[in-house]
Amino acid sequence: MSTAPADRVSAREPDEPRPTVTCVFAVTKTPPPDEVVAVTPGHDGGGPLRVLAAGPLHLLVQDVPAADFGEEALAQRLNRPAELERCARAHHRAVETAASAGPVVPLPMATLYLDDRNAVRALAAREASLRTLLDRLRDRTEWAVKVHGPGTAQAGTAAADGPADGRSYLRRASARRRTEREARERALEQAHAVDRELRRHAVAATRHRPQSEQLTGRSVPQLLNAAYLVDDGQRAEFVRAVGELAREARRSAVEVTVSGPWIPYSFARPDEVESAAPREVRA
Repeated sequence: MSTAPADRVSAREPDEPRPTVTCVFAVTKTPPPDEVVAVTPGHDGGGPLRVLAAGPLHLLVQDVPAADFGEEALAQRLNRPAELERCARAHHRAVETAASAGPVVPLPMATLYLDDRNAVRALAAREASLRTLLDRLRDRTEWAVKVHGPGTAQAGTAAADGPADGRSYLRRASARRRTEREARERALEQAHAVDRELRRHAVAATRHRPQSEQLTGRSVPQLLNAAYLVDDGQRAEFVRAVGELAREARRSAVEVTVSGPWIPYSFARPDEVESAAPREVRA
């Protein structure tokens, strides 16, 4: 997420327009139709979404209140889960609208500039790398694959069987831990094998940090959290490969799931285009 302080808002008359900054959602070569942009809601309190030309590129932008999107105010809002979700949904809606006409480079949520001129100048400076990335993403989508491993056995079950003396109990507990460790190692190797096989069907792949059981809502550990950039023409082959891997994994209580197609957020990061989105609003 890219945030930056906007100019301090001074006292003004009630009917005086509120100072705004330019929020940029995405970059594209093929702007969506005006009628599609017009019906897409952006951030609450901001103006309508609009397309801003930047040489051969186009930016999907919105004028947003400087007072609400200054560094301190925005940080406070995004620390509230409901506000964070509202902003994230608005950002994703705008990126989806931009992607309806062709490939896009989504920028981090709350990428802000003092005005249109600064936005155009900053993105135009990265025109060559942005155009290269847009060409790379054309007719390709992202697919997410997750692998969840078997849960650990209840500790009390194995430890309760057999003689009740302390030495026997410790031997059983040690054997149980060894069995669980070996099962997890096998499951991890299976997850690595899934990743290796799916990379053969993808243009690019990346592995994200596995999510916690609290985030997944699952009682079993997540062993793989990966994203794959797939040619649209190879979509059926990729999905078929995931299905075969999932059926094989079920024999050992490992679950493989796939979702998509998605806008390729994982393969359009700013660091792949020499930090196309600035870290601060520039004058």
